[in-house]
Amino acid sequence: MGLWRWPWTRPGPSGFDGGSTAEEVTAGVDASHLTAIVTGATNGIGKETARVLALRGAKVIIPARTLESGLKVKESLADQVPESKLHVMEMDLSSLSSVRSFAESFNSSHEHLNILINNAGIMACPFQLSKDGIELQFATNHLGEYDIDHSCQ
Repeated sequence: MGLWRWPWTRPGPSGFDGGSTAEEVTAGVDASHLTAIVTGATNGIGKETARVLALRGAKVIIPARTLESGLKVKESLADQVPESKLHVMEMDLSSLSSVRSFAESFNSSHEHLNILINNAGIMACPFQLSKDGIELQFATNHLGEYDIDHSCQ
């Protein structure tokens, strides 16, 4: 690689760098006593985050716009992590009533929330209004995530 390296490829004080995986960073962590909600867990970074949390024993809640899409992800993750504790709940972040309904359901059926990973979002979509009459990207990426953060206990 030569003498010059990007700063984020050098291990930091933790011993990890930009190439470290979530599995490497969490090796040896017992999360079996933790409950996590991961928004955007139906694909990409969110799905990988949910997988590694499940691998470490956490109970992982997967909010999904449709139960069908959430159940497909749950099945895929359960194949990879057979002992996982995955739960799918319906939630559309662009709808404040959907977020509040999710939060009420979560609060009534779970004892506590330890980790909230607000990973979901949309970007560069054509101008559109949410069900609440708010610009869709702002409603999804900011208001929905804010509301879940302040509604789940």
